[in-house]
Amino acid sequence: MKRIGARRIGLLGGTFNPVHNGHLRAALEVAEFMVLDELRLIPSARPPHRDLPQATAEQRLAMVELAVEGETLLTVDDRELRRDKPSYTVDTLESIRAELAADDQLFLLLGWDAFCGLPSWHRWQEFLQHGHLLVLQRPDADSEAPEALRDLLAARSVSDPLSLQGAGGQISFIWQTPLAISATQIRHLLASGRSARYLLPDAVLAYIQAHDLYRAPNA
Repeated sequence: MKRIGARRIGLLGGTFNPVHNGHLRAALEVAEFMVLDELRLIPSARPPHRDLPQATAEQRLAMVELAVEGETLLTVDDRELRRDKPSYTVDTLESIRAELAADDQLFLLLGWDAFCGLPSWHRWQEFLQHGHLLVLQRPDADSEAPEALRDLLAARSVSDPLSLQGAGGQISFIWQTPLAISATQIRHLLASGRSARYLLPDAVLAYIQAHDLYRAPNA
């Protein structure tokens, strides 16, 4: 089939331990607002910034696959789980960019806290060589970026995310009112024997129960 126009692809990485409705709702809202062809959820295998997740990489991948089943805009990319080294975002961006046409647009989604922490990320200065950055900013977030990012923002920020041009190189912000759900909260509920229903998809909760995940050691 003949390719028509540049593709628009969003990327949202995370441990997804477990994936929940906060992740999914944010991803879907961005995919629709930005008119993306797809938004890929990318589970990390060995995240450099965090302790190893309680669930295995295979279990977290399975949960994300269950979570997006039937949602045409959201897909799953397992390349970080197939990589035998820590999950560096720059490697993922390079890998995906190499598979795309030169004019395809990549959008890396980052929460405000993650964006403010970028200067501690591996080769973070190269991210914009491969795509755009979309920062999901909460209305209650401190809007002052760290000093290490101020020159970058002055040079590369675009006020309207829908006006981002080219394959990459720019930064824009999307204001969101996120669902007050966290994976930590869900794990605590499950460890204490309480219900986490309605915080994550039923299929994911069923998987957690079937595999006895996140239970307290003496439960």
